[in-house]
Amino acid sequence: MEDNKIRLQKFLADAGIASRRKAEELIAAGRVRVNGRVASVGDKVDPKKDSVLFDGKKVKTENKFIYLVLNKPRGYVTTMSDENNRKCVAELILGVDKRVYPVGRLDRDSEGLLLFTNDGEFANAMTHPSKHIQKTYRVSVKPAVTDEHLTVLTSSLMIDGRLTMPAEVRVVANYPDKSILEFTIFEGRNRQIRRLCEEAGLETVRLKRLSIGKLTLGRLAPGEFRELKSDEIALLKRQSGCY
Repeated sequence: MEDNKIRLQKFLADAGIASRRKAEELIAAGRVRVNGRVASVGDKVDPKKDSVLFDGKKVKTENKFIYLVLNKPRGYVTTMSDENNRKCVAELILGVDKRVYPVGRLDRDSEGLLLFTNDGEFANAMTHPSKHIQKTYRVSVKPAVTDEHLTVLTSSLMIDGRLTMPAEVRVVANYPDKSILEFTIFEGRNRQIRRLCEEAGLETVRLKRLSIGKLTLGRLAPGEFRELKSDEIALLKRQSGCY
């Protein structure tokens, strides 16, 4: 019955294939079949009755959710595979016995805290701009910032036709030729910090995510990952409204 059906992208996210947004791309690319036919974005499925194939393999919903945190080094793209043979974050979480995927992304040249899960609802809640999950970054820029730079950095920016919420920016250290800044943003819009720096006429030398919500990197070394503790998971779910 229709009441038992859910959107195909949600089914794929719950199965640990990809986030909802990425799942839509996979569907549009023709890589998903439902009951023998190529699926379309917007299709619904009954998890108990319909047969769903991804790249020819049957998709099964997960019965155990996994939540990981990785300290991503620079030089890795935030994807589980890459057609250009670039280094990807999947290489850093070897040994995980279930399929997981990144929650949001960090640019190839960015580093720091990156979450992984196979919980589609959690991933969607953590990345949706309307949830206003606080994220903090340490950013090195050239040249040294002025008050005029800071005015631009703390202003709204038009991204994809919509203004961002203003970032909070604190000067950690000033040197003759560069500054170290701490950015706090509340939406996680595409390349928001780098775009703000470009708008201000600053070069982003280094960008590292320090925290998401109340979760910090702690002593996790670059390239290392660990499972989140139950209290950390519960706190993030409360902050994102995912219960």
